[in-house]
Amino acid sequence: MISTKGRYALRVMIDLAEQDPEKFVPLEEIAARQGISKKYLESVLKSLVQKDFLNGLRGKGGGYKLTRPPEEYTIGEILEVAEGTLAVVSCLQVDSAPCERKNFCKTLPMWKKFNQLTHDFFFGITLKDLTG
Repeated sequence: MISTKGRYALRVMIDLAEQDPEKFVPLEEIAARQGISKKYLESVLKSLVQKDFLNGLRGKGGGYKLTRPPEEYTIGEILEVAEGTLAVVSCLQVDSAPCERKNFCKTLPMWKKFNQLTHDFFFGITLKDLTG
């Protein structure tokens, strides 16, 4: 399930993709347009800045802007920054411990297939695809 943080990260990235790419957009403007509290929005933006998805600038004329063109971001990578993983079950997470049942698990092939479908879906959509 995609959490509020993941959904808000997408909303913020779409919002910024629709702004002038040369200008920093103030936090207050993003928060007002998206109806998200500034405090919560700061935590969402922090992770996006840390992963170099956004540039942040403090002070007068500051705010946030994308680090690359909208067509170069996939929805999957944005969600992974916010969510940590998109794996549908814990045994398919990248850093998970090997599952004891791996060799005889009847459901593992199904989960792998579903995981691949989810991955392909989200990584097949760009930020540009979602902008109006």
